[in-house]
Amino acid sequence: MSEISQAQPDYNYKVVRQFTIMTIVWGIIGMSLGVLIAAQLFAPALNFDIPWLTYSRLRPLHTNAVIFAFGGCALFATSYYIVQRTSQVRLFSDKLASFTFWGWQAVIVAAVITLPLGITGSKEYAELEWPIDILITLVWVAYIINFFGTLVIRKTSHIYVANWFLGAFMLTVAVLHIGNSMAIPLSFTKSYSLYAGAVDAMMQWWYGHNAVGFFLTAGFLGMMYYFVPKQAGRPVYSYRLSIVHFWALISLYIWAGPHHLHYTALPDWTQSLGMVMSVILFVPSWGGMINGIMTLSGAWHKLRTDPVLRFLIVSLSFYGMSTFEGPMMAIKTVNALSHYTDWTIGHVHSGALGWVAMVSIGSVYHLIPVLFAQRSMYSTKLINVHFWLTTIGVVLYIVAMWMSGVLQGLMWRAVNADGTLTYSFVESLEASKPFYVVRFIGGVFVVAGMLIMAYNTYMTIRAPKHSLGEEPASAAA
Repeated sequence: MSEISQAQPDYNYKVVRQFTIMTIVWGIIGMSLGVLIAAQLFAPALNFDIPWLTYSRLRPLHTNAVIFAFGGCALFATSYYIVQRTSQVRLFSDKLASFTFWGWQAVIVAAVITLPLGITGSKEYAELEWPIDILITLVWVAYIINFFGTLVIRKTSHIYVANWFLGAFMLTVAVLHIGNSMAIPLSFTKSYSLYAGAVDAMMQWWYGHNAVGFFLTAGFLGMMYYFVPKQAGRPVYSYRLSIVHFWALISLYIWAGPHHLHYTALPDWTQSLGMVMSVILFVPSWGGMINGIMTLSGAWHKLRTDPVLRFLIVSLSFYGMSTFEGPMMAIKTVNALSHYTDWTIGHVHSGALGWVAMVSIGSVYHLIPVLFAQRSMYSTKLINVHFWLTTIGVVLYIVAMWMSGVLQGLMWRAVNADGTLTYSFVESLEASKPFYVVRFIGGVFVVAGMLIMAYNTYMTIRAPKHSLGEEPASAAA
């Protein structure tokens, strides 16, 4: 990727620093919540008989914390950085940038307060009640104005492909959030969805799966298309493929939501449409994965010594794996076995922990020395330890959930000669318990890695400054 090597513009790195630090903070909090509720599944007494600590209240807090707090802060940080660097101008508005930071933190704190209290709209990944939804909308509109305003005043004629993905993610998430959050308020803390029955379910999973498709995929692909070439010191493998990848992905992803509703009251043709679009989606997904990994052509040796690059490339491997698994699970015959089982949870986390978290961590490790005027992170060895803890933790987690899920699916459909069920539901839970313990161990590994990252970041920030804005040698364009 080429960037103009003239006198560096006066970029707004303050907001990037703020979001970068909060990415790590919310990552630790969100993932620790995940470990706690994972432990509750094999040791229920860990809710301590406190209503606010029950699984049913902490689970939505966990998902909101890791998706919107950890993932969201990572997207804000990297998008604000990328759009400035590739446009060669300062952000359109510093005030809007500051508003998005403090507004987004207010949204997260509101979630931390309301969800344990049981104040929820009950829609998955959209649990927050209507006043918070309005704040999200205001923050998001400010974010869009600032991002696209920066592109409008850019000093380069070209709009780099990372910005295409980031722009598509922002616009689509706005439409999804507003559409699915339409509600009739009864009070300040309670509302009912504007939609009813199967229509409500369809709206929810049009939102839910495209929150995965655009918040957790398109946005992070924008991150990948900037930081993989930068960290590798190589141009992106195929710029043409990146454009084809972009248009194919955004055209197809939006149709895939109905595969969450197989064998429900949703019309059968809608289920089948979601299945077909999901299977086709495999092609552009792997196009992006191949483009990212092949960017290392001629630089594979760097993986031996650069754990940051390893984070980025292994994240793409998990992306490829989860985007093969997803279309397969959308096929009705496979879904008949996998639906409602832990297999789904394994699939979600191969994408969320393997792809989203690892590409975010790699990008943040690239950013921190730049933002805090250092040549490199405090300790490369600690980054290496973090990489192996995360990789081992994610593999333990997803393999345990795959095995548990397939076991559950087979036990639930097993019948005796007289047509009665062979196993009770409780027996399937007992059979899953060892896998829940393994999942917990995997989660502990991942959280331990995040704590190491926090220490490494703290030591990097407190070290004597080198020269403001200079990029590490390994990240030079």
